[in-house]
Amino acid sequence: MNGAEKLNHGRTAYHFQPAKYWQNDPNGPMYHNGMYHFFYQYNPRGPTWGDGKLSWGHSVSGDLVNWADVGNALDPTSPFDVNGCWSGSATVLPGGRPAILYTGMDDADKAQVQNVAFAKNPSDPLLREWEKPSCNPVIPMPADVTGNNFRDPTEAWRGRDGLWRVAVAAEVRGVGSLLVYRSADFLHWERNAGAPLHAASSRDGDGPAVLECPDLFPMAAPGAMEGLDVSASRAGVLHVLKLSDFAKEDHYMVGRYDDEEDTFKPAEPERGGDCANWRRLDHGHLYASKSFYDARKKRRVLWAWVDETDGGGEGRGWAGIQAFPRAMWLDTDGKRLVQWPVEEIETLRRKRVGLQWATEVDAGGTKEIAGIVSLQADVQAVFEVPNLEDAETLDPKWLQDPKGLCAEKGASVPGGVGPFGLLVMASGDLREHTSIFFRVFKHLDTYKVLMCTDLTKSSTKAEGVKIPSYGAFLDVDVEKDKSLSLRTLIDHTVVESFGDGGRTCMTARMYPEHAATSRSRLYAFNYGAGAVKVSKLEAWELATAAVNGGGVI
Repeated sequence: MNGAEKLNHGRTAYHFQPAKYWQNDPNGPMYHNGMYHFFYQYNPRGPTWGDGKLSWGHSVSGDLVNWADVGNALDPTSPFDVNGCWSGSATVLPGGRPAILYTGMDDADKAQVQNVAFAKNPSDPLLREWEKPSCNPVIPMPADVTGNNFRDPTEAWRGRDGLWRVAVAAEVRGVGSLLVYRSADFLHWERNAGAPLHAASSRDGDGPAVLECPDLFPMAAPGAMEGLDVSASRAGVLHVLKLSDFAKEDHYMVGRYDDEEDTFKPAEPERGGDCANWRRLDHGHLYASKSFYDARKKRRVLWAWVDETDGGGEGRGWAGIQAFPRAMWLDTDGKRLVQWPVEEIETLRRKRVGLQWATEVDAGGTKEIAGIVSLQADVQAVFEVPNLEDAETLDPKWLQDPKGLCAEKGASVPGGVGPFGLLVMASGDLREHTSIFFRVFKHLDTYKVLMCTDLTKSSTKAEGVKIPSYGAFLDVDVEKDKSLSLRTLIDHTVVESFGDGGRTCMTARMYPEHAATSRSRLYAFNYGAGAVKVSKLEAWELATAAVNGGGVI
């Protein structure tokens, strides 16, 4: 395999990734002067994280789908960031000048400090040049921070007193915390003298919690799909606090933020202070998410890093992709988020197929969804479940471990009501396939719906590939609704699934061997005891987007 073939091997068609080398956290996405800007953690020297001396890669787009590389925005060239320009956020200041707050690893003892950079020419629509003032670091390492864990400043917002605020993840005396700093000029920052915005012990209670990539943002009224600017009026506005932890999971809590005291009051205090018990942003393989307000379409958009799970970055010459951008809003219950691929993905839709067979999938049956190239596709289906009498009884031990239940009862295990759903990236003999499915259980006097992504048969590669199962219980009334909806985006080595209209999301990486030499197939399946009706099925073949393939502009 030559160099070009290596770079293209397994490369996605419409997910964001640089032309080559390593990327991880999304940083500072924003909409400014008619262009979308996306910054990301980037190693311009190779396809691994290396020694951590990362830069900020920078690409621009007019539609969140097609991207052009405009060169690095930040490189580790100054004493306050010479060992790495790590994660942070972007803020557009009054007058239209964009600013970046980011974590630098300094030259003294690799201390994590917070720095600022400004767009050199705010009128340049590509924002190609950034300057770092000599006053950096603007927030040095506090004396009470332990473990050198002080990083990832949020997007800055303005309180009703006119002062800027930013939150930074920190380990304060062994406790994972979120510290708030205030500034009048974006250069001189003072820590809030009160308690941290958030503080919690570790997942198991016997050690410090290290938190990363915080995000705090206001939401429109429950059920309203529009977004709000991060500095929107605080009166009566619900906020979302999102945290990433070292288990490589993103969790969030809806609550009330008070900008006078810089406090956050959770809407679900019964979930406790350990963010591991909060709601999962995505129940699969996704981390370090970052959102921004899209003023063009008045929505909040989410980005997130999806890393490799086969250890193959060095062989390919690249590693890491971003989840496809998702619009995000607050559900009608005021406690959970709804996520959905941004509508611009529809510009990639080409050939469409619908139901090609009788609507029912019999017990133990599969039905091929033929007629499109399913390596890169957008599939939407609604499954009707008219009969719940065959539902298996749920063992209560699984109530807090849906992922474990998906592993115990994978797609190949016949059930009562389910498993039924989709088989994607499937070889013709089904030796390789990834399963996204539902299974219904009887629990007390109601029913519980389990959603799973099963990777156990996703690849026949002998070693190095992780093939877990992911799972979550859906908050639905299947007895009343009699149906379950599923949308799945397929893109070579990644699958993103959205159950119940985007209230439950699941992202996974897979590396099927057959895709290099033969056609992948797509099926609806049902391995339950009774027939399942597919009342809606639409599948689109998606075109390949232009993603950083034309060199630096």
